[in-house]
Amino acid sequence: MSEGQALRLDVHIELICPWCQIGLRHLQRVRAALLAEQPALRIELHWRLHRLLPGLPEQGLPFRAFYLQRLGSAAAVAARQAQVQAAGRGVGLSYDFERIPRMPDTALAHGLVRDAQAQLDPQALENLLVRLFAAHFQCGEDLGDPAFLLQLAQDHGIRPSASPPPAPVQRAVPGVPYFVVAQAYALSGAQSHEHLLALMRQALRPAPAVL
Repeated sequence: MSEGQALRLDVHIELICPWCQIGLRHLQRVRAALLAEQPALRIELHWRLHRLLPGLPEQGLPFRAFYLQRLGSAAAVAARQAQVQAAGRGVGLSYDFERIPRMPDTALAHGLVRDAQAQLDPQALENLLVRLFAAHFQCGEDLGDPAFLLQLAQDHGIRPSASPPPAPVQRAVPGVPYFVVAQAYALSGAQSHEHLLALMRQALRPAPAVL
């Protein structure tokens, strides 16, 4: 793929996954590096949302109780949160899990993103995703609260759709975040930006000549 062409990147995420927020930070750093090397390059982002917890009640569950049940002990919860906090610090993110009151059902938030994908330009859509991640992880907002999501839609100039939220879609990916570059190369997890940068550079190399 030569300079000036488009590089497609499909990014699979869930809004309540801290590794996806960290992965987005890595992606933004990688994009800046690639565009510094090739200013004419167009990186086309396609966001694919997954509902990791489609069985949650509409009102969600208390955050700490959810993780205690999921991981089995307070020690296991603390270890997992410390791991996330350490990774977050590496990309300039701070996590205070005590601020998060609820583990929300993300059906309505996914509906908001679906409307945004149809109405916003790519940068405005990315700004919304950044805001949704920050709302949950840094501000303790409830991503399942219709009133909060309506205000967010108004703030970003999104006209809410009258159709019901989309049903959960299960795609054949091993987890989130999951990056698919040029529909040919894949990277799973919030690995370092160097790994993602190497993969994208690989996709940009010209194909070998056929003798």
